[in-house]
Amino acid sequence: MNMNDKADAVTKPKQRKLLFSAGLSWMFDAMDVGLISFIIAALAAEWSLLPEQTGLFTSINSIGMAVGAAISGILADKYGRKAILLWTLLIFSVASGLSALATSFTVLCLLRFVAGFGLGGELPVASTLVSESVPAKERGRAVVLLESFWAAGWILSALIAYFVIPKYGWQAAFILGAVPALYALYLRKSIQDPPRYVRSTERLTLGQRFMSVWASPHRKSTIMLWILWFTVVFSYYGMFLWLPTVMGLKGFSLVKSFEYVLIMTLAQLPGYFTAAYLIEKLGRKFVLVVYLLLTAVSAAWFGNATSEGMLIAAGMCLSFFNLGAWGGMYAYTPELYPTSVRSTGVGLAASFGRVGGIIAPFMVGMLVARQVQIGSIFWIFFVTILIGAAAVLWLGTETKGKELID
Repeated sequence: MNMNDKADAVTKPKQRKLLFSAGLSWMFDAMDVGLISFIIAALAAEWSLLPEQTGLFTSINSIGMAVGAAISGILADKYGRKAILLWTLLIFSVASGLSALATSFTVLCLLRFVAGFGLGGELPVASTLVSESVPAKERGRAVVLLESFWAAGWILSALIAYFVIPKYGWQAAFILGAVPALYALYLRKSIQDPPRYVRSTERLTLGQRFMSVWASPHRKSTIMLWILWFTVVFSYYGMFLWLPTVMGLKGFSLVKSFEYVLIMTLAQLPGYFTAAYLIEKLGRKFVLVVYLLLTAVSAAWFGNATSEGMLIAAGMCLSFFNLGAWGGMYAYTPELYPTSVRSTGVGLAASFGRVGGIIAPFMVGMLVARQVQIGSIFWIFFVTILIGAAAVLWLGTETKGKELID
């Protein structure tokens, strides 16, 4: 066994532990976001919410995520990945638990903003941490596998919605969302800042980091990433947060809607795993462009499905390809910036993307209130996703197998 093999043998268990530790925090994030789509369907019935209020509630979460992604990305470049990861995990957990005590729509929206701040901040920091801790030949696969924990979180949220909400109410779901606060105590000892970040002595000011992200070496990548993030987040939150409600609009009961969404959510896992395999074989651009194109086709199919079987099949394809594209996006983004501004670049791209997550759910609520057909609404997502695919195809650069920039 040569020295490189020995080094791999030592570091691989550490990498697996890091991936699993960060992945569980990612899973809790997804569980919380997923629960919102189910809770709002139950709340709309219990509190007699208007479609506009439903859209506002889901958008508030994304407003918090947009602010959290930008601020946390900036802070992680200054104070380290580990510290910001832990604080964001605690923030969203506590706010989620307190949401169970809300007695008015206004208070609940305020708490969801705070929870969204923590959620939005944790995701780009976690992906940056894993990306910086794994060798180039495995980096893309590792980050996509990290993203696969998102599917586990959505599946967990669907199970809670199916078994807990009908019996114990939406408050119980929020209480379960506070569990990650306990997990933060474990993370405090189990993860460390990446050696690459620790070795980096360049600590730029906020203004220098923002200017660097838009400087000529990175401008083209930043434009591409901001378009990509906006289109992917816009379509995802516009479609998936409304899935249980859309199923209700198509004539299914609340419990039946939750059951079908659970089936669709299961398709996310193979979407991630195939993307994780292909991203190191065929490259980041290939995975993103192909999976986005097939997401667009699936969106048009789902919105215009006319039978129960078509609806489930289209929903499964939508989950498979959309979440595979998410994995590719998270793997690709940190690779385009140097260590000194990496978390800032990822955070700002994610923050701009969250603007799409703010607009889309509210837009769907407004369109549903005006009795616009679901099929017409999903054609909007079809076009949006195609724009994201075109940006990657024409402006993206391939990073497969390349070392991160220091």
